Amino acid sequence: MTHHGAALRALTKDGEKVKALARDWRSASLTAPDAALCRYADLVTRSPESVREGDVAALRQAGFDDRAILDACQVVAYFNFVNRLALGLGIELEPYWKAEEVVRPGDRP
Repeated sequence: MTHHGAALRALTKDGEKVKALARDWRSASLTAPDAALCRYADLVTRSPESVREGDVAALRQAGFDDRAILDACQVVAYFNFVNRLALGLGIELEPYWKAEEVVRPGDRP
C-alpha cells in the first residue's frame, strides 16, 4: 500500500481516504461502484477460486462493462503477482518512504 498509497494520495489529494482504504476499504467512504470494485479485488486477491458469475454480475450492476471488468481483473492479478514476487524475494522499500505511508498487513484491524 505504500507505493500505491502515495500515488493515490497524489492523485486524489485525499490523504484521509487513502488512510481509511489502507486500514480497511469497507470502512472508507466509497461510492457504490468503488465499493463493488474493492469487494471484487478483495475476493480475487484472497480467494480467487471462489469467484463466480454473480461476482462479475455485481460489477456490471455497479456500472462496469465487460472491458472494464477484464481490466480490473488483470490489474488485480498483476499486482498480486508482483507483490508476491517482491515479498518472496525479501525486497524492502527504499529508505526514503515516509513511515506514515507504510501500512503493513499486521497493522490492519
